[in-house]
Amino acid sequence: MRQALFALACALAVLGLTHPAHAAQNFDAAMAGRVFSAALSFAAPRTLDPATPARLTLWGLGGIATLDPALTAAAQGTLVRLVTGGRVLAARPAPPPDDAAAWGRLAAALNAAAYDASPRLRRAGGQAMLQSFFDEMFSHLDPYSRYVAPAPAESVRDRLSVDAGAGFALVHRADGLVVASIVPGGPAGDAGVRVGDRLLSIDHVSVRGRSRARVEAMLTGPQGAERRLVVRGLDGVVRPVPLTLAFVPPETVFPSRHAGLLLLRVAEFDGNTAQRLSEAVEGGLAAKPMPDAVVLDLRGNRGGLLRQAVTSVALFAESGVIASTAGRDPQATHDWRIDGGGDLTHGLKLIILVDARTASAAEIMAAALADLGRAVVVGSSTLGKGLVQTITTLPDGGELYVTWSRVLAPRLWPIQMLGVMPQVCTSGGELETQHELADLDGGHNDMAAPVAKTRAARPPLSSAEALELRLPCPAAAGTDLDLIAATFLAKHPAAYNAALIK
Repeated sequence: MRQALFALACALAVLGLTHPAHAAQNFDAAMAGRVFSAALSFAAPRTLDPATPARLTLWGLGGIATLDPALTAAAQGTLVRLVTGGRVLAARPAPPPDDAAAWGRLAAALNAAAYDASPRLRRAGGQAMLQSFFDEMFSHLDPYSRYVAPAPAESVRDRLSVDAGAGFALVHRADGLVVASIVPGGPAGDAGVRVGDRLLSIDHVSVRGRSRARVEAMLTGPQGAERRLVVRGLDGVVRPVPLTLAFVPPETVFPSRHAGLLLLRVAEFDGNTAQRLSEAVEGGLAAKPMPDAVVLDLRGNRGGLLRQAVTSVALFAESGVIASTAGRDPQATHDWRIDGGGDLTHGLKLIILVDARTASAAEIMAAALADLGRAVVVGSSTLGKGLVQTITTLPDGGELYVTWSRVLAPRLWPIQMLGVMPQVCTSGGELETQHELADLDGGHNDMAAPVAKTRAARPPLSSAEALELRLPCPAAAGTDLDLIAATFLAKHPAAYNAALIK
């Protein structure tokens, strides 16, 4: 789906955006036609709800009026017309509804006519007109489908292509900059850098007196670049350390111990999250004494890679469906399941902390482990982002994200809008949480009915229906009550078992 990328200057020149002084250049209808046609061809068969290229185009043409309310583009009979003050500026015969290429050319022609007629549009520029077309088109679909213009799309790609690093973190101490942590498998670890080493120089340049940010910038560069470090170890020995910069995935898993719990905070699901989570679980369980429970802290986790979340679920469960994705495109429909997996914790109590900011892949993980009867979810209702996007690169170098599937939990309820309903709700405050924990210890779960209702829900849900189902545990930011509740469950088996709601 991805095509060769245009250089930023070329992309901007094509659309007349190289400098404000050139805003009066003609709208390049040929390039715009190729962009619109490619976008319509890609989006029409993949949107969650059926939408022909004709419908998508007519929605998108509303973007002209967004930039200049004096202009209106709409279908009338067999024509699509651009009108201002009752005067027809342009009219084109409506193509067959499914002809994406023809509708793309029509959209470009009417946008070009609008550009020629409107000083406001010429001041806005060609790129703004493309953006407005897609913004208006996607506003009729869902919150996550979008068009990213060539400049920001290329900027992100450029940053990703040069952000290689050394794979260690520094901290300021009285005697200078000291290595505080090392990314497992990163360049620093492979080169022999050790935690506690004091960094003296980089490529024969002393780091004395330099800020940590400046030194970290010196340790960043293109993939494969060489850096020659000199460090002083804890034993006082000064040694050279040559290393090669490489792409180092950000750390996403942060293990710690708390009141007999193995606490694993997962910040997001990146390319190596499942591997790091596996290592953290094995390392945490190998330490003595054995923890009473494993706590996965997904509060504030906005999601990330679906496949990493699925793989992470398989670290804690033996078998079953993790999630299903369903869409109109056959490639968007898939069952993610565990077949012969291995629970690294061997059935140890598992508690998941969530809050209003827990979203997407993090919600999928929490929903799966709760539905499978493997974990107790503690906190508040989560964000409710259960849609998956597919992406393509357009002829101008921009990128198109189209929502093409919705995610269903193992028991087939939709995550979108509904979010995850916790089995232990803490968003009601301290007194309500204490009462709830006391009831659990007596074998009664106050959240059993709300959880059962959410698990019985089926798509599509209206906003009103989703809001009503979420009312028993309103979304809220995480607090210390979450960890207090998790500690109680870990110490009280009867309460934990009552909270599972299998």
